[in-house]
Amino acid sequence: MRIGLIGTGRIGSFHAAALARHPDAGSLLLADADPGRAARLAERLGATAAPSVDQVFTWGVDAVVVSSATDAHAELVVRAVRGGLPVFCEKPLASDLARTLSVLREVEAAGGVLQLGFMRRFDAGYRTARELVRSGALGRLHTVRTMTADPQPPPAPYLATSGGLFRDCLVHDFDMVRWVTGREVAHVYAAGSDAGPPVFRETGDVDTAAAVLVLDDSTLVTCTGTRCNGAGYDVRMELAGELDQVSSGLDDRTPIASTEPHGPPPAAKPWTGFLERFAPAYEAELAAFVRLVRGEGPNPCDGREALAALRVAEACELSRRERRPVDLAELPGL
Repeated sequence: MRIGLIGTGRIGSFHAAALARHPDAGSLLLADADPGRAARLAERLGATAAPSVDQVFTWGVDAVVVSSATDAHAELVVRAVRGGLPVFCEKPLASDLARTLSVLREVEAAGGVLQLGFMRRFDAGYRTARELVRSGALGRLHTVRTMTADPQPPPAPYLATSGGLFRDCLVHDFDMVRWVTGREVAHVYAAGSDAGPPVFRETGDVDTAAAVLVLDDSTLVTCTGTRCNGAGYDVRMELAGELDQVSSGLDDRTPIASTEPHGPPPAAKPWTGFLERFAPAYEAELAAFVRLVRGEGPNPCDGREALAALRVAEACELSRRERRPVDLAELPGL
């Protein structure tokens, strides 16, 4: 098997290294808008560097991994499926809902294979939470709480094209709400604050946000996120039911301190970021893609699954801007 990987920045380099280690992934062809960056990574991994992205589609590969800048995702995915190539794409598929729907129609019309990169589906804690909910061990769920807190804001150029806190960051929480509970989001109400660093006001984004989601079985969900959590990277999900409650993401590296006299001590080495926290999950999702390409496993997150999470993010952004509750039925779908 030969896999073409497009985009050798931070996440692309991580994916390339994971594929280089995988016994069934075969050879790698790396490409980037900066050919020199692809060449340097290829030399480190013993892979082949293409002089441009075009060669990924003309030199003969069996599958494509898209980890380029967000604004290139849609075009590259469409190009792959039109060429009959299975494709893994980092989220988001496109910068907005309309373009996402357009790409997914292209994928389905071509009968293409598309896996989206929602790595938390492969995290051990979230998988256990899902099993407990689905088994009935927690009883009827009444409350779900999620949070994603970055230790510092990303660079201004990234923020300008990220799509905003709901689409870029909390979309992972929205995916987990659906995936863990097995329910759909019916209504949302969201708010955000740009009171932090000036870059958020300059880019029309918010540094902190909160959303209340009502699921289709009336379970209540709160999702909060921030780019300014100086204590460290903190991602958690709490699920409370009539019989029991559990928390994913709570361990000895969670950057939170108890004020109780006999509470647990502060984390000695808090998580620094998403690549460190979710490294095993990232590796597992690429392994799942290899199995998918080889015809040995199902698609763990297809385009329609990713669309469902994006529609929740879009509804939250609409709610924030217009300061009103939003029904998911207001948004278009496939």
